[in-house]
Amino acid sequence: MKARPGGAFALGLAFACASAAAQDAGGKPFAPEQIGKGSALYETHCQTCHGPRLANPEWAKDLRKFPREDHARFVDTVTYGIRNMPPWGDLLKPDDIDALWAYVVAGERKK
Repeated sequence: MKARPGGAFALGLAFACASAAAQDAGGKPFAPEQIGKGSALYETHCQTCHGPRLANPEWAKDLRKFPREDHARFVDTVTYGIRNMPPWGDLLKPDDIDALWAYVVAGERKK
């Protein structure tokens, strides 16, 4: 089998794009464990309103479209609530909210 000259570049680009999905707006990568913790917290506390696995929310904001550069707004909204969303600051610790953020930014992996 003959190697194609652009193959290595394309493979490297694919890996870079995949890892970019699991980074915050500042380029800081999220650990897989943090994303997993966020996924579990989301399933327990968020999916009722925001939809299972970030999909098809019935009456809440579609978190797949939440601005990735707006981490502070996410933290404030989860902590203090907004409109029909209750505050979660008494139940979730700051590292829990950061794990939720990591999950929202990384998104749900396709199976």
